[in-house]
Amino acid sequence: MTSTNSSGPAPGGTRIGYTMMTEQAGPKDLVAHVVHAEEAGYDFSVTSDHYFPWLAEQGHAPYAWSVLGAAAQATSRIPLMTYVTCPTTRYHPAVIAQKAATMQLLSDGRFRLGLGSGENLNEHVVGGGWPNAGVRLEMFEEAVEIIRGLFGGGYLDHHGTHYDVESAKLWDLPDTLPPIGVAVSGPRSCAIAGRLADLVIATEPKAELLDAFDREGGAGKPRVGQLPVCFDRDREAAVRRAHEQFRWSQGGWPVNANLPNPAAFDAATQSVRPEDMAEAVPCGDDPEAFVEAVRPYVEAGFTEVALVQIGGDTQHAFLDWSEKTLLPALRGAFG
Repeated sequence: MTSTNSSGPAPGGTRIGYTMMTEQAGPKDLVAHVVHAEEAGYDFSVTSDHYFPWLAEQGHAPYAWSVLGAAAQATSRIPLMTYVTCPTTRYHPAVIAQKAATMQLLSDGRFRLGLGSGENLNEHVVGGGWPNAGVRLEMFEEAVEIIRGLFGGGYLDHHGTHYDVESAKLWDLPDTLPPIGVAVSGPRSCAIAGRLADLVIATEPKAELLDAFDREGGAGKPRVGQLPVCFDRDREAAVRRAHEQFRWSQGGWPVNANLPNPAAFDAATQSVRPEDMAEAVPCGDDPEAFVEAVRPYVEAGFTEVALVQIGGDTQHAFLDWSEKTLLPALRGAFG
């Protein structure tokens, strides 16, 4: 079995992706959105995997893996990817390996398995508590090793610090394995990614994370970033929507990883103002503002950038605008 990147960077250019954000749309709508994204010409897609929305105003949290299976059948070209799944608490890593192998078969080789160490928001629901960051990374590293072991074929027995696997085997294993991506936020996660990942994932345009990934063995591998945007013909409406639904993003990762529910995110972001969101997120319909928001990712060394359009009921308008205006502007700027 081999593991390859089925959606690596286009020669000389930055790949632009679309995000199926499960926190802001129901399952049928999400599938319709990614079908439209494929038609609009996006290079790849990613999917969040949540049990809760960040804020109650977002209003959704369907099961991402069912959505992905449906999307695999409804599309034919666009690559699919979890961004990201936590393989430590809510899901056992042996089950993640089975799900990823099945998705790769259903999508005819278009799937990538993006993994991260998770958030209390989603993982607390199984009642196992929320360990500290050091323990979470220990669990995460062991989980990725189990997934890698099962991808290797044959039976796996594993008795580690955090997980036991007894005589597990993937009976439906694709010839081309789904590439594994690891989300990074600091030196320890970069080391795990460099050793175990086929690509690296980050949500901030920090070149130092990519440099650390390279030093740990990631040189030459794809690096995928993500950027929230808020298209609307009425810029003030876009700013209001960004504030209503995405102010949680201003909390920073150490905070966001530990808050337990949407009410906690609401309380923690009471001081975030609409004007703060207008500075943090490109809002409106000026394509140059969106190009300039993508630029830091390109300059930091990201080979792929997935856009998140804020607002579940605005996706089709955004995708129409993407096809006619935004994607040509981005490709004109970044190849």
